[in-house]
Amino acid sequence: MTPIQWLIFFIAMNIVHGAATFKFYQKAGKPAWKAFVPFLNIYELMDVINRPKWWLIFVYIPVVNLLMIPVLWVQLLKVFGKKDSKDIWLAILTLGVYLAYINYVEIDKLTYAPNHDDKETFLGSIIFAVIAATIVHTYFIQPYTIPTPSLEKSLLVGDYLFVSKFHYGARPPMTTVALPMVHDTIPLIKSRSYLKLPQLPYMRLPGFEKIKNNDIVVFNWPADTVKYFFQENLPQYKPIDKKSHYVKRCVGIAGDSLQIKNGVLYINGKKVTYPDRTKLQHVYVVKTKDSVDLSRATLMRLVKNYDIKEIQFTTKKGTYLMNLTDDKLKVIKNMSNVESVKLYNVGKGEMFGGHKDWDINNFGPIYIPKKGDVLQLNKETYPFYKWIIARYDDHDAGHKIDKHKVELKGNDVYVDGKLTKEYTVKQDYYWMMGDNRSNSEDSRFWGYVPFDHVVGKPVFIFMSIDNDPNKKFLDKIRWDRVFTTVSGSGKRVSYLWPFIGLILIYYFGKKLWNKKKNA
Repeated sequence: MTPIQWLIFFIAMNIVHGAATFKFYQKAGKPAWKAFVPFLNIYELMDVINRPKWWLIFVYIPVVNLLMIPVLWVQLLKVFGKKDSKDIWLAILTLGVYLAYINYVEIDKLTYAPNHDDKETFLGSIIFAVIAATIVHTYFIQPYTIPTPSLEKSLLVGDYLFVSKFHYGARPPMTTVALPMVHDTIPLIKSRSYLKLPQLPYMRLPGFEKIKNNDIVVFNWPADTVKYFFQENLPQYKPIDKKSHYVKRCVGIAGDSLQIKNGVLYINGKKVTYPDRTKLQHVYVVKTKDSVDLSRATLMRLVKNYDIKEIQFTTKKGTYLMNLTDDKLKVIKNMSNVESVKLYNVGKGEMFGGHKDWDINNFGPIYIPKKGDVLQLNKETYPFYKWIIARYDDHDAGHKIDKHKVELKGNDVYVDGKLTKEYTVKQDYYWMMGDNRSNSEDSRFWGYVPFDHVVGKPVFIFMSIDNDPNKKFLDKIRWDRVFTTVSGSGKRVSYLWPFIGLILIYYFGKKLWNKKKNA
């Protein structure tokens, strides 16, 4: 929806509110017109129902307001003596229409009692707990789990993270009607968890840092057009904030030039230096001398002594695919019975941009656009910038996958049927890649990540569980990773036991204080 459409919708909703409740206001001694005035009507409603004025904040927070508005309906009924469960359920199930019925049919029979005795109910406590959790989840910290090995061994499958929304600036929900704290699919029933309309315009609160090279970032997958995550469906439009969550390393920021040569990443012509906790992996083709298979004892030694577990047998005798970090690559190269070790290349002609000679280890050079760049559009640049114009840059151009029709005719680019030589970029873009370079579906395959798709920055691992089915539960917990920071230098340090110590000090200190106080 455009800002004008949203303004019309907002005004219409306030008119509906006023038409359904103005006699409640009159009965409470308020002028009827106040029920129709945006913001003022909710402010005055708090006075009518004898509730704190700050409650009105929740009415204007997307998604949270879906919980708060029914609470206000119930509170309004109660101050007019409608406290039966029948009245409460009628208000909720009719989406507030029951209030309009009372407003026109029963209001004269009711008594206004703002000082009613309304003790906090268990349901009310649950609702406000959900509201508080939704606010934290949306604007501050969101739990997230690592589902795939694309960042191994930097982040592991089974790591449970806290993702900061405020580092890069929290993004208010664009999808206004959705289940709180549920992404695109309702668990168990596998049904969509949101309505596509109405949609708020994209907004972002100020952050206190910008995305830097080598930051690990959680974002909505730009190329996601599937109805339900992990299910194959016909492509369809998905709101930005309901696209699937990905987590990768931002290796290139807006304005950078990027190239990969023989598996080595270069940014602006310089070989990239990574944080010391980064553990890059590549798959290598390992051939033995005289094509003799490695013995079982050798394979077990690689697993036990060097933690080299990802060894894939091929149809060729004495030839293996091994996923190796640099230190483990040295181990394999120094084995006396190894003849050669070469990078395993796949994806030739299938990478982003469609260049016939590019693969996962040899890619580019390409440029990562930044806000304000004037892009030259022609046959060579069309494959790189098509989606920026068609899908990403224009937030208000419609609710469909491609918001603009971008075509290549000969050497010329046409946008919505018009010859277009230049295009000015409206937001920053980023290049995301996994540290597990040969096992990561990332920007090399589907291109740039727009800033409006950025969710947040992983900052803390609060739990880490190995999914090995042969281990007992306590053995599955990676204790050395629990309560550790995602970023930082040097060996990981767990803050679990200091945290437990603080909890115990607080618990026994409070107990001792209360004992002295009551003595």
